[in-house]
Amino acid sequence: MTDDANHALRWPFTKGHGTQNDFVLLPDPDGTLDLTPLRVRALADRHAGLGADGVIRVMRTAASDEPDVQALAESAQWFMDYRNADGSAAQMCGNGTRVFAAYLRREGLIDADADEFDIATRAGVKKIRVTADGYATNLGPWRVPHNEQLRDRGFDTLVAVRGQAPLPALSLDLGNPHAVVALPETLDLETLDLSVAPELNPTLAQGSNVELVQPVGPGQLRMRVFERGVGETRSCGTGAAAAALALMLWSGQPQENEDWQVEVPGGTLFVSALPGGEVELSGPAELVADGEVTLVG
Repeated sequence: MTDDANHALRWPFTKGHGTQNDFVLLPDPDGTLDLTPLRVRALADRHAGLGADGVIRVMRTAASDEPDVQALAESAQWFMDYRNADGSAAQMCGNGTRVFAAYLRREGLIDADADEFDIATRAGVKKIRVTADGYATNLGPWRVPHNEQLRDRGFDTLVAVRGQAPLPALSLDLGNPHAVVALPETLDLETLDLSVAPELNPTLAQGSNVELVQPVGPGQLRMRVFERGVGETRSCGTGAAAAALALMLWSGQPQENEDWQVEVPGGTLFVSALPGGEVELSGPAELVADGEVTLVG
């Protein structure tokens, strides 16, 4: 299959979601598709396109033209080339890894009997584990970029949601950036306005996902998220992990095998702190439609 970016092109697709964080998957094993930002935006458009929070190109790791990705080919055969709805390339998408894994298994691109397998992302190789209700992804190492500010103040940035005074937030890096806000009891999570991007101070050149979090009991929290390059989404996998880790940090250092249940508008996710400073995300993945779409531009 070849591609001329100046002409309309018919291309197969699959639509899937993980806790209603939805994606258009495009099979492109050999990397022949010119996946321009314009094409991504057109696919993700919820009125004129297929509608999605992001686009995932399914390609062989060795076919990538990104040297850092190519270097992962010996460890993982398949690369999850993830694009935000605005067309920008992203390092990682936690919910996307599960949908990507479900697609690889359904299409026979990995051993259907394998309980574990690896995939490549721009944030490195991620290990997928098949579970009773979906998939678990070892998101790998995470870090707090500003440990001194966490120790001294408990936060390192301020986040202003539309119509609200700035609130303290903690930055975490899970291969992509997050700012987690623990809401005071005086604010209603459900009524906060996320129709525009929250403002961060200090700002980050690459932007950040913002998680608004309220604990609801031991090991359980509720969350809404504004994803950079997308807007508010029904779920964010790395955001759920960042939210749980932030609450662990605020209450004491995360413990190995400490588990959290994260309620998002699109469903329920589970986060586990792993030995060695890693974190695992688990939840469902659904493939809901297949077809062909016209790519223009």
